[in-house]
Amino acid sequence: MLEYVQGRVEELTPAYAVIDVSGVGYMVNISLNTFTALQNRENARLYLYEAIREDAYVLYGFAEKSERAVFMLLVSVNGVGAATARMILSSLSVAELRDAIMNGDERLLKSVKGLGTKSAQRIIVDLRDKIAQVEVDESLGGVATVNSDAKNEALAALTMLGFVPAQSRKVLDKVLAENPNAAVDELIKKSLKLL
Repeated sequence: MLEYVQGRVEELTPAYAVIDVSGVGYMVNISLNTFTALQNRENARLYLYEAIREDAYVLYGFAEKSERAVFMLLVSVNGVGAATARMILSSLSVAELRDAIMNGDERLLKSVKGLGTKSAQRIIVDLRDKIAQVEVDESLGGVATVNSDAKNEALAALTMLGFVPAQSRKVLDKVLAENPNAAVDELIKKSLKLL
């Protein structure tokens, strides 16, 4: 199993990063929390989770070990796959998720796109005791610096997450109308709640 990848950040989007390690580019799927942590960094270390399926070999990367630990707990829950776990970690910070699970906040979990009542309840029941053991780095989940292409980056991320571009564009316009200076990660989080 791969533990981490460390190298130059060649490409960074809200959905993935390409890390150059001695001339080999690793495409690593990331959450919005990790995207925020990697902003304006030339070099990075991402802690990895490997998802090996019949038809694909996919890497998921995290800026902090605590985020990876929570991701691994989420995918251990019956019915929660890697894509859903990444969606959860893109909608909530690690600290928010940990608090929601420990406090049984089903409503907050259901606010994540794709999570229904049964899944939220299963996550709470299965992880309540386990997640208390995870040490949370409070620096994750801060606000990223926005460039002029924030809407385009957010749209690309939502499209990569499987949402229809036309619908995503409408939701992004609505979010931007309410908060024109929103950061990319904030745009995506608010859009995910409306999609």
